[in-house]
Amino acid sequence: MNITRRLFAGLVAGLPVVASLPASARTAASQMYEVRDVTFPSGGETLAGKLFIPSGNGPFAAVAVIGPVAYVKEQSPVQYATRLANQGIAVLIFDPRYHGASSGEPRRFESAEAKIEDISAALNVLSNQEGVARDRLGVLGICQGVNWAIEAAVRDQRVSTLGLVAGHYLTPATATLYLGDNQAVAARMERAGQAKAVFDDTGEVRYIPITGTDEALLTADLIDQWYAPWGNRAPWFAHRGGWENRITAMSEATIWGWKINETVTGLHTSVLMIHGDKAASGEKIPRDLFETIPATDKTLHWINGANQLQFYEDPLVIDAAVAPLALHFSAKR
Repeated sequence: MNITRRLFAGLVAGLPVVASLPASARTAASQMYEVRDVTFPSGGETLAGKLFIPSGNGPFAAVAVIGPVAYVKEQSPVQYATRLANQGIAVLIFDPRYHGASSGEPRRFESAEAKIEDISAALNVLSNQEGVARDRLGVLGICQGVNWAIEAAVRDQRVSTLGLVAGHYLTPATATLYLGDNQAVAARMERAGQAKAVFDDTGEVRYIPITGTDEALLTADLIDQWYAPWGNRAPWFAHRGGWENRITAMSEATIWGWKINETVTGLHTSVLMIHGDKAASGEKIPRDLFETIPATDKTLHWINGANQLQFYEDPLVIDAAVAPLALHFSAKR
């Protein structure tokens, strides 16, 4: 029986499918990098992550990755981690607190301050790894994660390099771009405020879907078509992690109310911004933000024609992004 049939048979029978993998499949990645399951503290919670250590002795540049809104590490972060590790860079991906395999209540709460603190906690892990170059610590933000990556780079002086990929930059202009007009933004902010008041008064947590309905955080059909399969809890899809199609309603106050356009004016860290014609925030907002970054070492790398979802899963687009990222993170400054 071939490997595919053995795996499927084991799944149906409820048997552990990993045991059916040949040794060559289990060890192929270790020839290029080692993957370690790690846990580490942040803000009184325990975060679950995966640490990718390249083969060799180092010293390796190291990067902490923060992903899109309400992400889990098995989504876009792992796509970038494996490729960067192949390029000799140590990478830590993790579920932020309140999400996935990490602890924290309420579940699926988006807290800007928590994510910024989680990034610094991830840098603690990297800086204590044998073989890591502590003077070459970087942060990679993907989609909405760019905002928390920028905030961390401004606040944490250990961050020497910053990578921003397909950023959903949280500015007032972005909020109206996504929601339609100022009135719609105000309505979302009011709903978030009401949910927060209920939570503070009673402890009740109100949820909205991330995609799939008019009340969802993100209402575009194309976004829902990509995210929907991630909610499948069948054993065959366990490698996709613990993503759930819900978010606390009070999270929207952070999302639509943040002003990263104010923070970037204090960004002096070496930065590489990667974007595409059809990526989040459109074309104008990222270009305008880039112009306001005062860092003397900054680069805007544009991938013509690329859309947001390609930055999540298209190997050609991800490879095109990782090539300059690897050079950026590896360079000695």
